[in-house]
Amino acid sequence: MTDEILVHPRLAALYDPLDPDRGDLEPYVRLAEEFGARRVLDIGCGTGVFALLLAGRGIEVVGVEPARASLDVARAKPGGDRVRWIRGDAAALPPLRVDLVTMTANVAQEIVDPVDWEATLRGAHGALRPGGHLVFETRDPARRAWEAWNRESSHRVTEIPGVGPVESWVEVTEVVGPLVSFRWTYVFRGDGQVLTSDSTLRFRERQEAEADLTARGFVVRDVRGAPDRPGREFVLIARRPDPGPPH
Repeated sequence: MTDEILVHPRLAALYDPLDPDRGDLEPYVRLAEEFGARRVLDIGCGTGVFALLLAGRGIEVVGVEPARASLDVARAKPGGDRVRWIRGDAAALPPLRVDLVTMTANVAQEIVDPVDWEATLRGAHGALRPGGHLVFETRDPARRAWEAWNRESSHRVTEIPGVGPVESWVEVTEVVGPLVSFRWTYVFRGDGQVLTSDSTLRFRERQEAEADLTARGFVVRDVRGAPDRPGREFVLIARRPDPGPPH
């Protein structure tokens, strides 16, 4: 199930205004430069912020996203015609041959079902050229980030242009093993409408994530920290191996 914040048109329109500081994406831009990537597949591209950052640098980008409302927001942005937008997921991609596959922010953790996760990694592997890279981030479970996800620490009122004040907060609803579920509530003060968005994230141990990548044919090249969240995230960098010269 895709979160309502991405699916509901009124909530999808709030996604960017409620999270305007996307400094978390800069390390991915630098990785694209580090690898000399000219073609990038962004899995779970959402409202297209990262895809458009890359496209603005002359990179050929494919953004895949299951939520139609989010893609509608992405397409309508300046430069939206520079990106190839695909509604769907990584398990059913058209033939691609990209240099880099990315899953930014919560995307990897939002794929909670092991079968779906395997299919996503398989799709990423198939989309990469030999020697290409997959990069994604996942929170370190040991830091127990969800313990700070409560109304007291998250409640705020944001003035949204053309919408008016929107009140929002998050609360954890369930923790079962590696799965953490939580609910965002949004109150539109202009007309009183209340909407909610339920999410579940899977907190994978570093060893688990590395083993999953290896099982899908990747070579794990590096595991870094997120520069803007030191000590809280694993950024995994994996490579699709070159087949080597024919015998």
